[in-house]
Amino acid sequence: MAVEKVDEQTLKADDSGKEKTDWIGEIKSIGLLLLAVLAFHSLVAKPFYIPSVSMMPGLLVGDRLIVSKYAYGWSWVSPTFHIFPRAKGRLFGSLPERGDVVILTPKNQSSDYIKRVIGLPGDIVELRGGQIFLNGEPVQQEAQPDLRLPIDVNAPCGSREFPGLRDTDASGNPVCALPIVRETLPNGVSYDIIDLGPQSSDDISPVIIPEGHVYLLGDNRDLSADSRVASPLGLDGPIPWENIGGRAEFITFSLDGTTSFNPISWFTSFRSGRAGTSLRPSRGRNAAK
Repeated sequence: MAVEKVDEQTLKADDSGKEKTDWIGEIKSIGLLLLAVLAFHSLVAKPFYIPSVSMMPGLLVGDRLIVSKYAYGWSWVSPTFHIFPRAKGRLFGSLPERGDVVILTPKNQSSDYIKRVIGLPGDIVELRGGQIFLNGEPVQQEAQPDLRLPIDVNAPCGSREFPGLRDTDASGNPVCALPIVRETLPNGVSYDIIDLGPQSSDDISPVIIPEGHVYLLGDNRDLSADSRVASPLGLDGPIPWENIGGRAEFITFSLDGTTSFNPISWFTSFRSGRAGTSLRPSRGRNAAK
């Protein structure tokens, strides 16, 4: 009597002759893919969205950027979801440099902020009339021409944030005329800030940065809940370095806020000229070592 050979594919086939789907295998594959993505976002790099005006003029609401997670080592804040208890120290840790733009989690919050590192452990940070003093020495500031930023949905130049700064360009298009100051730190790192004039936060008494902490400010100096501002909205002084989740590297793309269900808007809402912009601060030739 002949013995009929049945291959594996035949065993998996149902009565209709169609191959059965291995749902368990599919779920495992999707799970492994999600774990790989989470591991990459937690250990290597992750995207970040700018939701506020606190880092203008360099970063606008609607900017999407890449944050490197390995730049300063890893800590409890490194995972994409903050699932670990707060703990001191970092694995393979290194301090940021003055001028770095970093992602951080405040002391008493779970949301992420983005600010610029100004003071390092041992520094004495003070503000007088809006000018930073580091270890008793004034940080160089130089007034620049106004930045005439095109107005859009994500950059409306509202009267509450930027009173009296609405204007038009030579073609009659609405712009926001932002007063710009170029700031240069002792290590030669330069960047632009917005200075809206005298504010209550322009004068801060000297603060000694403790070991393992950094002092952070926003570039939109008068509209930033940073180390000058008390909790619950601000950072309430220097923050522990283990609360830093990564370093901002470059802008991937930027949206003006007009995206809708219309597929055409997915393209017309892109702001031109922002994709690929580096967020690493420029350094002067005479930078101090």
